[in-house]
Parts: sequence; C-alpha cells; structure tokens
Amino acid sequence: MRDVLAELARRVDRGETVGVGTVVATFSSAPRPPGAAMLVGADGAVVGSVSGGCVEGAVYELAQEVVRDGRPVLQRYGVGDDDAFAVGLTCGGVIDVYVEPVDKGSFPELPEVLETVRAREPVAVATVVEHPEWVGRRVVVWPDRAAGDVPSARARDAITDDARGLLAAGRSGTLHYGPDGQRRGEGLAVFVNSFEPPPRMLVFGAIDFAAAVARLGTFLGYRVTVCDARPVFATAGRFPEADEVVVDWPHRYLAAQAEAGLVDERTVVAVLTHDPKFDVPLLEVALRLKLGYVGAMGSRRTHDDRLRRLREAGVTEGELAGLASPIGLDLGARTPEETAVSIAAEIIALRWGGGGERLTRTDGSIHR
Repeated sequence: MRDVLAELARRVDRGETVGVGTVVATFSSAPRPPGAAMLVGADGAVVGSVSGGCVEGAVYELAQEVVRDGRPVLQRYGVGDDDAFAVGLTCGGVIDVYVEPVDKGSFPELPEVLETVRAREPVAVATVVEHPEWVGRRVVVWPDRAAGDVPSARARDAITDDARGLLAAGRSGTLHYGPDGQRRGEGLAVFVNSFEPPPRMLVFGAIDFAAAVARLGTFLGYRVTVCDARPVFATAGRFPEADEVVVDWPHRYLAAQAEAGLVDERTVVAVLTHDPKFDVPLLEVALRLKLGYVGAMGSRRTHDDRLRRLREAGVTEGELAGLASPIGLDLGARTPEETAVSIAAEIIALRWGGGGERLTRTDGSIHR
C-alpha cells in the first residue's frame, strides 16, 4: 500500500472515487505479501500490483465494479496447485484480496495518514473486511491516539490495542474477533496495514563501493546513511542516492544512534572501510547491539586480523558469530555494483532464511 498511497491521496483529494484492491491474506506460494495493493482510477489507470500479474485483470474488473456499486468485496483467488492455472494464479498459491471504493467520505483520515508516512512516523490503518454490517469501516491507529468509525467501543478498543502490537512489530495482518469485538468468536475480520518507518541501512566508509551499496539499499527500501570521519570524502555530491551523509567517527555515530533509539533489529550495517582504526571500534559497538545484519568488507587476511583485534578488545565468540565477514555472498563479484548486489543478496537471504543457492539446484517451496 505504501507504493500507491501518494497517488491514492492525490486522486481522492481531487474528488475522485478510486477502486483499491489490497492483499489481506496469503496461502501457499502466493506471489505478493499482505498489504500489497493496486488502485484503479476513474480514468482506468492502474498503479501497483496484488499478484505480480497473475490476477491483476480480475482485480481490475472487480475494482471498477465496486466503484459503480459502492460496495466493497472480499474475493479469494486460487484454489490449489492442481487447477491454479485455470483460475489465474499460476504460482499455485491462494490470496484474499479486499477490493473497496475509496473517496473523501469513506477515508477522511487519508491525508493525515499520508502526512504521517512521509514524516517517517508509524501509523496503522485497520479496515473491517468481514462483518454483517461494518465492512469498509476503519480505525486509524497512531502510537498515542486512534480515529475511526467502527460503531462499537468494545471492538474499537480491541482493534486499537492489537493494531498497535502489529505496528510495533512492523507487521501487517488480519485480526479476528467475535461480532462485537470479543476476543473469542468469529464474525469480525479486520485487516491491519502497518506503515512503520522504513528500516535503516548504515554504510560506513565513503568509498566507491559505498556509493553502489547506498544506491541498492535505497532501491530495496532502506533509509540509507553513509558515515565517514573524513569530510573530504563524505559529501552529499558523492552519494546522491543516500538519504543522509554524516561526517563523524563511525563508532561514535553508531553509539549515539543506538542511545537515541534510532536503530533496531531491522537495521543493517555495512562496514566498508577495511581500516582497523575505524573498523574495530565500530564493530565493538555494532556486534553488541541487536541489529538485523552486520557485515564487514576485506580480504581473508584482513578478516583474520580483524577477528584477532576484536578478540583482544574483548568481543566474545558469541558476538563475533553475528559478523558477516568477508561481506556478501559468493557471486564472483568484481565491480562495486556487483559487490553491492552480493551484499544485498546476503542481507535478503539472512532476512528471509534463504540459503543463497541457485533455485535450479534446490527443491521445495521458493517462498519461505
């Protein structure tokens, strides 16, 4: 939904009613995760995707229909591997897509949601997708407040509490309640679309490899910071793809960011300086934090020397186990761009539990 949010707000602001399809549940090898969205404008324009192409045509027609009728629909696509091709979902997965008409009246909080997302602050949009009477009603949840039109205070409170839990975990998903928001029972299904701030990528070392890594990090959706203690190298002009370029000693910068609560388990750190006076103090800090990834560039000899220095500095074997060094997957990379792909591939593999093997040499499910 993040991908289509700005265009949705623009069209709604000019008085248009837009058909929006959102993936609210997936089963088996579904191609897109919950929260993936596609909008269909009054002019027939399409933005976004719910399936990577498998059922876009069906969702397109349904979106036009719900705009005409004014009634949202929860539609399931795909019934199983044997006949998935016949129903359009060729991957064999199953997805539930909630298709709704959106206008100023049905989503008055939309401008504020967009403003919150642009400010890189957390917000969740909880939409009733199944209920005898409330389908289409919403609760918009911020960390400190909520707004919406779900009639029952009991249901509104339950949705708000649970949506905050999903938001804190950075997850989108469907919640189930009894018809009045009871914790047990069924009859009320609410899809929570979490817009948490994007994860951070901290690239240390203002070298040519850093420019390529920053560019790819931005492409993958990270908020990218390049940090180096040398002002002559750490300039915005050399790293136009980065969100910010910081001149500071790397270990001091990372420690300050951690103290301020600005790094978390989604944060990835790429140490590209391969200079012990920068690397060792920085890795002492990084390996003692709960981060998503810590990788360091260098040859095998540099790696061995780095481990020796870190052990001498008191870093434990358990902490050293969290270090990806030499950095990246074995792709045979040579250029800065190829090396950036190698690093990004390792980050993705660790995030989702991939083994880094060629899929043609593996069996079983592609998507974990």
